[in-house]
Amino acid sequence: MLKLQRWLSRNQLFEQVVCKKAGHVDHAFGSHPFSSGVGIPGQKFTHTVPKNENDRVYAAYNVYKGKAGVSMFPCLPTFTKLESGSLVIDRRGSILLTFFPAIGERKYDWTKKQFFSLSPTEVGTLINLGPRDSCEFFHDPGMLSSTAGQVRKSLTIKAHADGNGYFISLNVVDNTKSTKEFLSVPFTAGEFSVMKTACSFALPHILGWDRLTKPSLGMEKGFQPNKVNREGLSLEWKR
Repeated sequence: MLKLQRWLSRNQLFEQVVCKKAGHVDHAFGSHPFSSGVGIPGQKFTHTVPKNENDRVYAAYNVYKGKAGVSMFPCLPTFTKLESGSLVIDRRGSILLTFFPAIGERKYDWTKKQFFSLSPTEVGTLINLGPRDSCEFFHDPGMLSSTAGQVRKSLTIKAHADGNGYFISLNVVDNTKSTKEFLSVPFTAGEFSVMKTACSFALPHILGWDRLTKPSLGMEKGFQPNKVNREGLSLEWKR
């Protein structure tokens, strides 16, 4: 009985801090109470399934470390409906990575967040990485426009020397503000495995292929990225 009471107490504390709304993971733009990890080992938490299948669900995968953290969230493609009734992709889907620096123990500054949006091909490259492989992606948010070259971003995924994890680092050079930002987050082998598995699951959805088996999915409301994703994607979409 005493063990059960202690478990319930910890569970209630977690829900008060993280699960502020039933069925939603809190992602407030402020200090996060945890310095690393995605949850509390050994704990099980109940959740409320949305009553309507069109209700939006926000479930990011977050990794918090001593100097910075990163949040990963899938952004579905948007579609345009033709007069014939067919759907064509208007904007491609992606995996949005949001990096944020640490400003103290278990505290992160979301006002200095930086975004990097992985295309389906880049997601495939990430999934294909072996324990000693590395890769690098380069983005110019203003490519093919008058702002080309003003902001340059590079994302590096580098394996640890012992093959037991990775460093995921984002470098942003903003010539309009004469600033350079560098954020690096170490991933354990387990954390990176979760990332790869989640990307594998999300890949058909960001391609829009889930609509092939469920053509009416979400058509009543369409997909609208939340406020956080709109800001990030507006800095990443190239068309």
